[in-house]
Amino acid sequence: MGTKENLQEAFAGESQANRMYLAFAKKADEDGLPQVAKLFRAAAEAETVHAHAHLRVLGGIKTTAENLETAIAGEGHEFMEMYPAFLKTAQEEGNKPAEFSFKNALAVEEIHHGLYSKALDAVKTDTDLPETKIYICPVCGNTVEGGVPDVCPICNVPGSKFIEIK
Repeated sequence: MGTKENLQEAFAGESQANRMYLAFAKKADEDGLPQVAKLFRAAAEAETVHAHAHLRVLGGIKTTAENLETAIAGEGHEFMEMYPAFLKTAQEEGNKPAEFSFKNALAVEEIHHGLYSKALDAVKTDTDLPETKIYICPVCGNTVEGGVPDVCPICNVPGSKFIEIK
């Protein structure tokens, strides 16, 4: 395996460690262990530093338009190919928790694809998106602009639970 493959593997591993440590931090907070949670968050941020460095060296960060094109392709793959196949397997195996997780992700990745496409249209005309609030559902990740729905249309969580992204 060459350096490029090593960088790709390192980027993937550091990225996964970041997400895992953030999940561990949330659990430590729930368990009343704020310092352990802080340690997990610190390590997660350090893993992000590593992942970003590896991605930069790989040449994976380009212009915003190119980055949006990459994001659109990735989200398209996820909602058109990857998650439908994963969902089918989970259904065949009767794995309801995985089915729920895949169904939610599939629906949200399609929303992200549309949001990124809208952003790319704006960037291509040398403008930014109009200023608006963006919220996510804490259960399924549904991403909405402007205001929150009364109930999440994907997972039925009350809109009052949505988190504003700053």
